[in-house]
Amino acid sequence: MTAPRIQLRGLLGDALDANLRGRLSHFIVDETSPAIVLFAPDVRARNVEGDWYGEHAGKWLVAASKAAARSGDAALTASVHRVADYLVRVQEDDGYLGTYAPERRFMRPQPPKPVSWNGEPSVRTWDIWTHAYLVLGLIEAHRRFGGPRWLDAARRIGDLCCSVIGAHGLDITELGNHFGMSATVLMDPMVDLFEATGEPRYLALAQTIVAQADTQPNLALLTRALAGADASEIGTGKAYQLAWNLVGLAKLHRVTGEAAYRSAVEHLWRNIRDAHLSLGGGPWGGVAHRSREVFNPAGVFDPHGYVETCSTLAWIQLNRELLRLTGQAMYADEIERSAYNDLLGAQAPNGEDWCYYVFPNGRRVHTTYWRCCKSSGAMAIEELPEIAYACASDGTLTVNLLGPGSATFDTAAAGRVRIEQTTAYPADGEIDLHIDVERAATFALRVRIPAWADGATLQIDGQAADARIDAGQHAHIERRWSGGETVTLVLPMRPRTHRATQRNVQVSRAPDGSAVEQQVLRFDYLALSRGPLVYATGLVDGYKTSETVRPPPDADTALALLPSDDADDAPAIAFAPPGRAPLVFQPWYRAGGRVDGAWRLTWMALAPDDDAPP
Repeated sequence: MTAPRIQLRGLLGDALDANLRGRLSHFIVDETSPAIVLFAPDVRARNVEGDWYGEHAGKWLVAASKAAARSGDAALTASVHRVADYLVRVQEDDGYLGTYAPERRFMRPQPPKPVSWNGEPSVRTWDIWTHAYLVLGLIEAHRRFGGPRWLDAARRIGDLCCSVIGAHGLDITELGNHFGMSATVLMDPMVDLFEATGEPRYLALAQTIVAQADTQPNLALLTRALAGADASEIGTGKAYQLAWNLVGLAKLHRVTGEAAYRSAVEHLWRNIRDAHLSLGGGPWGGVAHRSREVFNPAGVFDPHGYVETCSTLAWIQLNRELLRLTGQAMYADEIERSAYNDLLGAQAPNGEDWCYYVFPNGRRVHTTYWRCCKSSGAMAIEELPEIAYACASDGTLTVNLLGPGSATFDTAAAGRVRIEQTTAYPADGEIDLHIDVERAATFALRVRIPAWADGATLQIDGQAADARIDAGQHAHIERRWSGGETVTLVLPMRPRTHRATQRNVQVSRAPDGSAVEQQVLRFDYLALSRGPLVYATGLVDGYKTSETVRPPPDADTALALLPSDDADDAPAIAFAPPGRAPLVFQPWYRAGGRVDGAWRLTWMALAPDDDAPP
């Protein structure tokens, strides 16, 4: 069966096109690009610093291989081949393909030093991390373009890791910071390597990594997850690393069937979704903590918290794996929320500039050349096409992401099947799905109904579809398709309000030693959304970075859509709170014009309400 042909248009398609023209076509071109020069033998031999910059090569290979394969871009394809071949040439005889001098490589125990808050065990902590991304990149290049030499290079990295890590070798938690989480991510590419080669030693290594992560007392990944720990309590609570570890655990469950892996992943997924996401769908932190990139304690809210774009990548990938595993719509809901808000809002229209952090309330800042998040954002954008549509082994077709685009699958029953989405979504809630088949056949079509879309309707050629329509689920349509049918999904797109509370709590001790919490300050906030889009305004009255409003009796009645000159652009929302002129809100991703330095205000403070509970 040939690979599906998937094309996204609209907002997500524009992001993909910008990604190809910008970051992927310019950051790395060949072996003279700075991110690849790091791997040159003479440069490698002198590097004794504990840097992570080698990750860019693997990240770029993943994203560029996907983009080149889906677009057919000849120049990008040639760059992928040239860079991958160069990496093969500079791989050392023992399989090493990192950026460190011999005395700093992960195969050699490093001099001990006092363990810092982030669990950094040695002078150098990113060698395994870099190799993990290299394995993913080399496998992706092989998957898209053949090239057994690239898979062989990934295999040699895996063999080196197998020889070093294990019962009679090194403990992987000593090879990465955050109490080992920056190294235990290796379980993810080892599962991929197992699936690509069929070699059981890579699966065994992935399981050894889980066991070692669980016996590290400050990490105890599996034990703490199964006990119901909050994400902020595992390791250092580092959002990016923890989510990537969960991607590996989800893959391990898929290939082994081990129930504990799935239980651990599902618990932490629910915990992150319920307690640790911004309104725009990204894992966030940065509030009164020792690091900017770790989860806040559960229940802590601050409108000035922020999302690392790397964490958004890992969250999308985790939902990708759970969607693949279960088919449940809630995982696609989270991917779509992240994509249309915190991911799209981090990318500049040129596809080259990215925000390291994005803020619900804060300034848009485009980050510098070497920053990790520029490559992570490029990877995350390239995840979306293959998530948007799926075809199961029984011929069931699924539409997971809504928006203009198409997918073509070769199926056993109907031959070639094409789904075309015609819509202005997310600007508008009416979506036409045109179904064409090579030959008439009976099969099922599943269409995701977003969790916010209570009251959605579904028709086929103007007649009500024989399908249950529940928000947060896939509508399941099974029938004989002759070709030429149009499935029309209409989603209510009313503006909505959201509330959140920031509490400052003072903790003291009672005479018996028990903790006593006393609320010192409380602040309530209001935000707006419409469909999947979060909304924001810029500087209030042209100069204020925040605003306090009186809560209207029914906030939704104070919202009005403003007409747009372009039907494909989501309309602005006018919010008219009592006692002041209306505020105009735009979709958060474009608020301020998507330029460096623009201010975005999502959460408005609410004036104190004497009747509010403490």
